[in-house]
Amino acid sequence: MGTAQKVAIITGASQGIGAALVNAYRDRDYRVVANSRSIKPSSDPDILAVAGDIADPEVAERLIGETVKRFGRIDTLVNNAGIFIAKSFADYSVDDFSSVLAVNLAGFFHISQRAAAEMLKQGSGHIVNITTSLVDQPIAAVPAVLASLTKGGLNSATKSLAIEFAAKGVRVNAVSPGIIKTPMHAPETHDFLAGLHPVGHMGKVRDVVDAVLYLETANFVTGEILHVDGGQNAGRW
Repeated sequence: MGTAQKVAIITGASQGIGAALVNAYRDRDYRVVANSRSIKPSSDPDILAVAGDIADPEVAERLIGETVKRFGRIDTLVNNAGIFIAKSFADYSVDDFSSVLAVNLAGFFHISQRAAAEMLKQGSGHIVNITTSLVDQPIAAVPAVLASLTKGGLNSATKSLAIEFAAKGVRVNAVSPGIIKTPMHAPETHDFLAGLHPVGHMGKVRDVVDAVLYLETANFVTGEILHVDGGQNAGRW
């Protein structure tokens, strides 16, 4: 099989933002490798579904191995998989802590390290991390220190890797959303969640997708934390 067609790996790809990213990259004629615990096989020969928990290093190894075997290259990795648990700090359990760190940090590490190795070999590539604007602007009504702990780490890693890889053809960026209208938010919560943004409404999945696609084509942009948050990052309101 030829290797000229670009290839994107997307984690957390079974629903919401991840599923929309799969469709968006296919619309741009990328071959796509889609991962989540519950991902189903695709009838599209240019979509490879690899099921498994991204926090498991064996899953990351299999994901990269199957991508290279099937498509011969890796051009983009979107680290979209993540766990968000909103609780008072004193109420977090050890299981909460372990689960969030496993997916948000270990999952990022295992797949990004392996994907970066392939990108560095070919002298080109792009890694995009999906984080959260709560890192920069905590909201009293949404206590979520584990999100700040882990996604804040991803913001820092984004900048660090951008500098490490800058002269090697690999860019690293992040998209930092506000609260996006996805199936994880029950409709009865939408009015409350809309009020947590200066613009007065929640974001749409397409807003995040458009931000990722912008970064995909912005060849002079690396180390950027692109806020897509209805003004949350601009300051207090």
